[in-house]
Formats: sequence, structure tokens, C-alpha cells
Amino acid sequence: MKVLLSGNEAIARGAYEGGLLVASAYPGTPSTEIFEALPLYKDALYCEWAPNEKVATEVAYGAAIAGVRSMTAMKHVGVNVAADPIFTAAYLGVKGGFIIVSADDPDLHSSQNEQDNRYYAQAAKIAMIEPSDSQECIDFMKEAFEVSERFDIPVLFRVTTRICHSKSLVELGERHMPEVGPYQRDPVKFCATPARAKAHHKRLEDRLVEMEKYANTSPLNKVEMKGSKIGVITASAAYQYAKEAFPEDASFLKLGFTHPLPMDLIRDFASKVETLYVIEELEPYMETKIRAAGIDCIGKDKVPLLYELNPQILEKALWDKTPDTRDAGVEAVIRPPVLCPGCPHRGFYATIARHKNIVVAGDIGCYTLGGTAPLNAVDTTICMGAGFSAAAGIAKALQMTGQHEKKVFGVVGDSTFFHSGMTGAVEIIYNNLPVVPCIVDNSITGMTGHQDNPGSGETLMGQPAPLIRIEDLLTAMGYKKVLIFDPQDLKATEAAISEAEHATEPVALIARRPCLLIKKIKHDIGKCIVHTDKCRSCKMCISAGCPAISIENGKACIDQTLCTGCTVCAQICPFDAIERI
Repeated sequence: MKVLLSGNEAIARGAYEGGLLVASAYPGTPSTEIFEALPLYKDALYCEWAPNEKVATEVAYGAAIAGVRSMTAMKHVGVNVAADPIFTAAYLGVKGGFIIVSADDPDLHSSQNEQDNRYYAQAAKIAMIEPSDSQECIDFMKEAFEVSERFDIPVLFRVTTRICHSKSLVELGERHMPEVGPYQRDPVKFCATPARAKAHHKRLEDRLVEMEKYANTSPLNKVEMKGSKIGVITASAAYQYAKEAFPEDASFLKLGFTHPLPMDLIRDFASKVETLYVIEELEPYMETKIRAAGIDCIGKDKVPLLYELNPQILEKALWDKTPDTRDAGVEAVIRPPVLCPGCPHRGFYATIARHKNIVVAGDIGCYTLGGTAPLNAVDTTICMGAGFSAAAGIAKALQMTGQHEKKVFGVVGDSTFFHSGMTGAVEIIYNNLPVVPCIVDNSITGMTGHQDNPGSGETLMGQPAPLIRIEDLLTAMGYKKVLIFDPQDLKATEAAISEAEHATEPVALIARRPCLLIKKIKHDIGKCIVHTDKCRSCKMCISAGCPAISIENGKACIDQTLCTGCTVCAQICPFDAIERI
């Protein structure tokens, strides 16, 4: 049967057909939909959301040690979090096939950087496989399990945003379940003591040699010979772009098994063409190795090093060809991302922005948008968990340089608190730092599309779960007072922030209100209207940054198709010109 699947859906399907039994992940764009698709097969496998990528990797690897096929998935920056167990798993090996899906994000569509995770395969010395469309996501995933077990090694299954979210026709296959024997202890193999690791390292180097031999004959690598004038070596989404950009008579070596690179195959292909191009997104990962092997090629000297490629960019870079475009006659309006109408974070940021002596260390999530105009309430955004940890460093620096009038607030979301915020909260208490940890709790993992977390009371497979109370954890850590308030009640929000700003003992804040888009909650929806006769055109309501509010004919105006009646604008208005109906 043929169906239309995105790359993420196809990865899930390929894992199912390949005999996946245990899967654990933390949501992160562009990887999230892989695990959202896995519950379709919950009668045949177990899947879960873990608190963070490191935990997810360890869960999946533990299952592989027990002899079953397992998988974890994450966005590219998530691999930074999971790197510790990945590098050790390379030394120890597997029993069941173990797949690590890294979904990279060229062009930073939804990320704080665009790191090229192909280098993780090289650094960890594990196998790497890269599909270029949805059908290959299925086929390559099944082969990845075989490679993992054949070479006793984890496999990095590297995709990009374009592969994850593009759809193409796929042919569905049957599920293949390898036989799983009884668990047998093997501490010599799986206990990573220094003495054992020395032997494991030697074994790993030997496996890399064997894997390169496999790569040279792997069915995942494909030669498309059409002519001898131009040859192109490429992989992943770059293959699709190059196929459109290069002339019809260009020959291609399309690589699917990209670590170790099949150098004998590459040398043979290069010898058959006059001019060799290496086309890859982001870093010159393949090009560097090819040049080091003494093979002349054209690559990053012409192809851009930054951002996502497309056929037009390649044509312009390689042959200075002007793209064939038509002027639509209109200029697209620049629309930066903003918090949704009715977002519970808006009231918190609109209030804390008025406190000029508060430094706000932000984090990764919907609430990152508190740093954009007109709220402009966030000083830093680094990575998940740094909302607390970086706040600790900022606070100590201010303290040691005599800037005692400043108070540092660290802000994370509820899912981020469970991900990597708890350790930062402990850092603040343990080292007696003048930081107020703030959890903006919207009861869901909002930014990636409403995945459950330990504070939402439900698992990925739809089963009820114990609801872990953030305030209980903070109290157990030693915070003397935990102030919980509704961020859409601006008076309560102001009172909590002011109390925390001037507190002399450890205090934490929880701004708690569910995301308005959570479908299983019955929300109190209303509308706000402007009494234009009372409006003094002061534009204070605009400072809330709500996309429902605009100025027409000098007066505030509220778009009734967007307004949810949260009343933040009404509370900000100094002239009572806005009313909720």
C-alpha cells in the first residue's frame, strides 16, 4: 500500500517495521512528530516522553543492552544534552539495535543555532546514516537496526528539517520482529570502568575499519552515472537540491551511509569524472575528508557555508545564474513571532518589564518571546536550563562588582523545569545565590506542539500518570516561600514579583495558568472591546504585545476574531477604556 508520509512519520513507520520495541525521546522541532506518530503502533511497542534527551538516550540504550531494538530522537541541540551516554555507548556496544535520531535545523527555523551534527558521529566514532526522502526514512531505518547489531554499535540517524517535514509517497511494509533471547548479565561488556574502556576503545577502532569496508558496498550508497564531465557527491536533502540544480548529464554519488565515509567508492567515482563537486549543507564534513584523501573537488569555496540550501542558491553559487522569478507586485509584511492572544506568559512579562532593577535570564520555549518587542523583558536566552544556571552566574557577577541594586530572576517553563531546570534551582539554593527562580507553568510542553510532561498528568501513550507538583519539589529543595499566582491577574503578578524582588530568604515564583490551546481543558473564553469615547490614544495597551490589538484612526482597536478576553490589555489601560464582555 502506498501512502503520503512526512519524513518524521516515515521514520516512525520504519522503526515499527524494523522491530522497534522501546522508544524514548524529548520533544524538539523538527523531530517531535516522530514520537507523535509512534502511538499509532502502541499495541506493538512502548514509547514515552522523557524529562530530557539524556534520560531518553539512557532509557533507549538500557533497552538495547537488554537485547531489544530501541530508538531515541531529538533535535540537534538535544544531542548536546545526550552526548555523555552516546559517547560511552560507542565504546560498550549494543545487544539490540540502538538508533539515535538527530534532527538538524539548517537555517534555524526553530533553534538557537544550526550546528552540524554529522560531526557527532565522527567524534563519538559511531555509524551514521542519512536518508533523503520519506521512502528512504523507512528503508534506511530498517537497515540502521541491522547495521547497529551487525557492528555492535549505536547508529546516528541524521535528518534535517526539510527531510522531517516534507511529504512524499512511501510503500508500507510488514513488521519484522527479530528473536529476543533471555537477558544475560555481561558486566565486562557493559560496565564502563577505565580498565575495560581501554579494551573497548581498541575494539571500537577495529569496528570502524570494518564499517568502512561495509560502507563501500552498502546498499544505502548509490551511484547514478550519466556522464563523465561532472560528478556530484552529496547526501540528505542536499541531494534533492543538487538534482534540480545540476545539468541532466551530471553523474551522482548519493551517500546514505556517511560515517565512516566509503573512501574507496568515492575514489572510484572521482576517477570517472572530469570535475567533482561536493554538495552538502552547513559544514564541509564530507569535503574535508575527500580533500584529505588527495581528491580534488569543488565545495565550500563556492557553496554557502551558512543556512539551508535550495536549487536556486546552488545555481547562483556555482554558475552565477540569476533565479527565474516573477515579481508578485506586493511586498511581504515582516511578521516576527509573538505570544498568542490570551497567552498566560504575556501578563507576567508585561509586569516584570516595568521593574527596571530586575535582570531576567530567559530560556527555551514559548516564553522566549518575552524578549521580543514590545515586551522586551528578557536579557539572556542560551539553552534549556540556563534560565536558572546563567542567572546564578549573572547574580554572582553583579554581587562581586557591587551592583547590589540589581536582582536576578531566572525564568523557565514547566517542561524545561523538569528537563534541566531542577539542577539550576538546586545550584541557587546550594550556593546561597540571590536569584529568584520563576516557573511560567502553562501545564504543557507548548513550543513543540503540546506534548505531555511530568507535570501534565498523562503519558505519550495516553495513560494517566502521577502529576508531579513543581511547588513540592521547590519546597523540598529548601525554598522558604513559593508564591503561586495567575499571570493574567496583573495585581497578583505585581505583588508576587515585588515580594520576591525584595525578599531576603530563598523564594520562588510559579506563574500558573494553562495554555489556552490545550484542547482537553474547558477555557473561560470572552472578548474585550474598546470604548472609543474613553480611549485617550495613550497606546499603553500596545505595550502588552497582543496581536489582537491595533491602532485605527488614533484609537485602540481589538480584533474580535483574535481576542480571547484575557483582560491583560484592560488591566493595563489607565482610563478603563477596555471592557471584557
